[in-house]
Amino acid sequence: MGVYRKVLSYDTRSGDALYVCGDARDALKESGLKEGLLCIFAKGSTASLVFMERDAGLEPDLSDALERMAPRNAEYRHDRVWGDGNGHSHIRASVLGGTITIPFTDGEMDLGRWQQVALVENDVRDRRRELIIQIVGE
Repeated sequence: MGVYRKVLSYDTRSGDALYVCGDARDALKESGLKEGLLCIFAKGSTASLVFMERDAGLEPDLSDALERMAPRNAEYRHDRVWGDGNGHSHIRASVLGGTITIPFTDGEMDLGRWQQVALVENDVRDRRRELIIQIVGE
């Protein structure tokens, strides 16, 4: 049983959906592991990781759906306490989640044909985000 860890950094802008499957594949290859689980964790309380197809129409669809679910201009207690205007960002990140686990076989992630992993920036300002990739297997 082996464990491999890699930390990656990304510069994000509000609303970004950055596809990170290529970086996860690279980390898996570097690990030398063939069977197991690959976990991707987004550090920060306003970043999310989602599975989605890499499709130009889905990114604005996701943004529109998030706006309906947790509107930017709604009143949030968080904003009254902190005054940073990102209460909706925390709600969106909480609903979407910040961790994805993917099984892998023969050194390849077991993803569907069009399935991709995207880092979604929910915050209202630019950020430097860290993703931790932790791979456990043999």
